[in-house]
Amino acid sequence: MNSKTPPASEKLQKVLARAGLGSRREMETAISAGRVKVNGQVASLGDRVEMRDRVTFDDRPINLRDVNEVPRRVIMYNKPEGELCTRKDPEGRRTVFDHLPRLKGERWIAIGRLDINTSGLLLFTTDGELANRLMHPSTQIEREYAVRVMGQVKREHIVAMVEGVMLEDGPARFTDVQEFGGEGINTWFHVVIMEGRNREVRRLWESQGLTVSRLKRVRYGNIFLDKRAKAGEWVELSQEEIDDLSTMAGLTPRKVPDLTPDEKNRWSRDKHKRRPVQAMRKPKHAKPKR
Repeated sequence: MNSKTPPASEKLQKVLARAGLGSRREMETAISAGRVKVNGQVASLGDRVEMRDRVTFDDRPINLRDVNEVPRRVIMYNKPEGELCTRKDPEGRRTVFDHLPRLKGERWIAIGRLDINTSGLLLFTTDGELANRLMHPSTQIEREYAVRVMGQVKREHIVAMVEGVMLEDGPARFTDVQEFGGEGINTWFHVVIMEGRNREVRRLWESQGLTVSRLKRVRYGNIFLDKRAKAGEWVELSQEEIDDLSTMAGLTPRKVPDLTPDEKNRWSRDKHKRRPVQAMRKPKHAKPKR
């Protein structure tokens, strides 16, 4: 049997995520809320479907697509401070989704989150399965942050955070910490962490009695934040970068189709609507101190 042959049936939440309706976790929540029907019956968690089944989401028919037919797109967004990682904010504050290019029949799914006071690299994809794999703790994807710390950082602080600290939601640790210099009471570091719990980087430093005054994500897996996207801007990743991300997530790479003329026009208009935001300055010292 060909290992690439898709199964006769698949979990409903996985198929919905692949259709670009949201992450697998979001689809599980929607199923539990009774928003999904299969062949006219309200679906339940654990249900499996085939391509011939009739599926609706909020009473809207969904076109189920074979795994090999679904385009996989990924964009890199350089989030400025002050933006929320949510689709809509009741208070009307800016969100990261305000700047993204519009899609027809699909939606952008955030791969992880950053809090309102954290800037830097955010990845978005149309493939819910890819997002789920890259966010899942078992995948062990590295996240690298540039951190400006206020206070006197001692060697014992670094050792403690690398060996592991018990936080209120369980143990946490950095897998690497490198000093990049600084001025006065502020020092820049680059740290690497393997999961994305809420405010985990900040809480690790706070556990040592130190305060993070600036925080910027500069890498997610093999994708580095670079000059292609200034603060408040996005750029679509190359085929090679998407293939590397897919392989890292344990998925078979798929070719990204060319944009249709309508998509090219819409994406071009969206790029011109971006609001300029001042980018965070990089640390002055480029070489880490060992």
